[in-house]
Amino acid sequence: MSAASARRRYALVQFLMWLPPGLMMAPMVLLMSARGLDLGEIGLVGAVYSVTIVVLELPTGGLADVVGRRTVLAVGTGFSAVGLVVMALADSVWLFFVASLFKGVARALSSGPAQAWYVDALHAAEGPDADLKPGLAVGSAASSTALLGGVLAGGLVPLVLPGDEVLRLSVPVWCGAVAAAAALVAVVVAMPEPRRSASIGGTVRSRFGEILADVPLTIRDGLHMAVRDRGLARLLLVSAAGGMMLAAIETLTPVRLAELTGRLESGSTVYAFVAAVGFAANAVGSSVAPLVARLLRTSTRAAVAAIAVAAASLGGLAASVALSGTAGVVAAGVAYFLVFAALSVEELVRGELIHLRVESARRATVMSVDSLQLQFGGLLITLGLGPLTTGLGIGGTWAAVAVLILVSSLLFVRLPARRTAPVPAPTRT
Repeated sequence: MSAASARRRYALVQFLMWLPPGLMMAPMVLLMSARGLDLGEIGLVGAVYSVTIVVLELPTGGLADVVGRRTVLAVGTGFSAVGLVVMALADSVWLFFVASLFKGVARALSSGPAQAWYVDALHAAEGPDADLKPGLAVGSAASSTALLGGVLAGGLVPLVLPGDEVLRLSVPVWCGAVAAAAALVAVVVAMPEPRRSASIGGTVRSRFGEILADVPLTIRDGLHMAVRDRGLARLLLVSAAGGMMLAAIETLTPVRLAELTGRLESGSTVYAFVAAVGFAANAVGSSVAPLVARLLRTSTRAAVAAIAVAAASLGGLAASVALSGTAGVVAAGVAYFLVFAALSVEELVRGELIHLRVESARRATVMSVDSLQLQFGGLLITLGLGPLTTGLGIGGTWAAVAVLILVSSLLFVRLPARRTAPVPAPTRT
């Protein structure tokens, strides 16, 4: 497979994988509310999703490294399709729990295999020194575009359809299920699994029980690698800081917009458009990240500059709480664009730095560790939002997180040299 072909296939899979979450984002809470769930039950449904990801993140990453990226990703997209069907049909809190569980399993299964597959395919085509940034940028832009289109469609479709309110709210979820089924087909057809060397012991293993026995060893070795390589440990720690920032923005922005518009309903609608601005910014930032890295000459400099811009923009969002009405909404949209554009630049170049330190046999596992760090960071700040906003207010909380993010840029300073060379071409079937 040529590098261009791998890049196109990766972009297609990324687009189809992220379209279902985009489609369900806007109507999800309203659909649960319309079917009788109160805010406490809706919160529990969300907690099921988060806990499922945290519990399964590392095992599924290890499974992808042992069984194969395509297999695990295909199973993940299957869980996504089934979970969305259950969600579209759910009429009780227990069925929404099941849907959330299935979506959490899908998220855990799909958090690293596609990117790991692309990096392996590019290394096989161009060698271990191939430039990862262009392909990673295309994939990130594709996922951001899918989220952008999905959240706008999911927010607008229920407004233009006739008929029952609950039925209209469920239509984007059904569309998400169809998109997930399309993603399953794309994964099976477009992602041929390269021959890979056995991740443990270097021998080919065919029995399923022996393959599964490799998973805990793969997880152990992946965690050991993250601890042993101080540079990799730093890069993964940055993800925890990013999770805190994302959770603070995504949790408090809807509250702020509801205050500006005066109603929860209008605040939700405005937030859908502001979120779309953020996804557009992700696509723009991912597209320009290779150029930023070239202009600044190194990926570490690009990451530090991007974090500084993100922190300054979050500080601007914090200052915007002094504004009211339309001016406050516009300021929030501008800040959102700058924050997410900068974060996508940092994420892409940081991802490249991680892949340069990780061998093929541990790639998906380390990506799962990275995703787990993001989840832990988000969970930590979510648990502290109550006391923080009580003492500092929304603006003060955003300002505090901005300082934290700026400090995290120090983790890139004098980054230790990598200790492991990537394995260019896997050979195990």
